[in-house]
Formats: sequence, C-alpha cells, structure tokens
Amino acid sequence: MGKDGKTPATTIIQVAKAVMSAFIGIRKKSDLENDAANLKPAQVIIGGLIGAMLFVVSILLLVKIIVN
Repeated sequence: MGKDGKTPATTIIQVAKAVMSAFIGIRKKSDLENDAANLKPAQVIIGGLIGAMLFVVSILLLVKIIVN
C-alpha cells in the first residue's frame, strides 16, 4: 500500500516498464491508464532521465566497440 493506505506503492520495475514502453512506443491503453493513475510525474521524469542516460552510454559503447 502507498502512504495514504489506498493506492498501491509504485515499484522501480513499474516505473522502468512505463519508461521503456514509452521509449519504444508500445503500450496497452489499460496499462497507460494504470500508470497515469499510480505514477507520480517526478518518478517518470527521473526514470526517463536514467533511461536516456543508459541509452546514450550503450550507444557510445557500441560505437567504441565497432570502431576498435
């Protein structure tokens, strides 16, 4: 349960799934509505920044491996 005792607590996995599905562009409407009801904007923003940083670092590593 969340702090108010009514809504379920959001896990890191839920935030990661929401952010990754947003990056890919694939999401069920029911999952989107569930995320909109449960996720806080700060969680999505932080998750998006972390996801973007991981994406950039992975691309840089991939390019470095290919070039060498």
